[in-house]
Amino acid sequence: MTSNLRKTVLALAGCMLFAAGLSVAAPQKPVTPLVIQEQGSFAVGGTVVQSPGSYDPLNLTSGGQTLHGDHARVFYQVPVKARKLPLVMWHGFGQSTKTWESTADGREGYQNIFLRRGFATYVLDQPRRGSAGRSSVAGTISATPDDQRWFDTFRVGIWPKYFPGVQFSRSPEALDQYFRAMTPDTGSIDTNLTSNAVSALFDKIGAGILVTHSHSGGMGWLAAIKNPRIRAIVSYEPGSGFVFPEGEVPAAMPSAAGQLEGTSIPLAEFMKLTRIPIVIYYGDFILKEPVANPGQDGWRVRLAMARQWADAINRHGGDAKVVHLPEIGIKGNTHFPFSDLNNVQIADLMSQFLAEKHLD
Repeated sequence: MTSNLRKTVLALAGCMLFAAGLSVAAPQKPVTPLVIQEQGSFAVGGTVVQSPGSYDPLNLTSGGQTLHGDHARVFYQVPVKARKLPLVMWHGFGQSTKTWESTADGREGYQNIFLRRGFATYVLDQPRRGSAGRSSVAGTISATPDDQRWFDTFRVGIWPKYFPGVQFSRSPEALDQYFRAMTPDTGSIDTNLTSNAVSALFDKIGAGILVTHSHSGGMGWLAAIKNPRIRAIVSYEPGSGFVFPEGEVPAAMPSAAGQLEGTSIPLAEFMKLTRIPIVIYYGDFILKEPVANPGQDGWRVRLAMARQWADAINRHGGDAKVVHLPEIGIKGNTHFPFSDLNNVQIADLMSQFLAEKHLD
């Protein structure tokens, strides 16, 4: 082989390897089989609306009929020789169980990662979302284009540019899958309704660990207040619903994304959160100083509020910790650390937390 031909072959090989690195990963072939002892699905929680009148099959109106809605939909898998406490995984705003399934670039998500680590997993669609779309109240589904807004808000970058070093595939196919994970609400979000449904789930399955993301973070606190079967909470980037004892709500925090405010609840209710270990993780690209871009600036105040919230929990004798990943040397994470390119490393942190708290 001539010197020029060898250089050409090497260059082509390098291009092929580079392209492969940018493409969507093929479904992984696990080193060992994933052995499931039991799996299934069910609805939990919800309401029943009864229409007045009598049902007439020959004259169909709503009279005398019922509507079963406002429930959560749950899919569960139990591995062989499961650990004592299952994991209940609750998605964030605009998301569904897809959050915990395969990643946008085709790798295993938290659902499978923790099944392989011996945990039973319960992934849920909250009421009026995804497969739990049957709502007792009317809603309007918008068809307004907004993909680029979420690209910014979820801190993948500032459209159309990716953040340098972001833990997200540059593949167009992965981005397409990412955008297609968004799903609308079929009715208004009711925090009491959703937290009741998750509390009912723990009534059904018994003690377990709640894993929340973003908008479900605040609703997760409410579910834990309602149900002592929630033995710990792992929360990824909670964005709202920070509850404080009466008289201890911090000042509102303005940002380009709007003002973030805490919520006041009775001290006796707040104290229920001090009985369980709680860890909160935030990813990268959260700035310390205000900026005009709401996609970035909103997370500055949410991280700050989360720290004040954890301080309040600990001040009352609880066990809460906020981990800002760049501060422990883990960089590049988006709003979805558990599905980023380094999600196994992120899962290791959660496994370490569970082991330290004797929850594994």
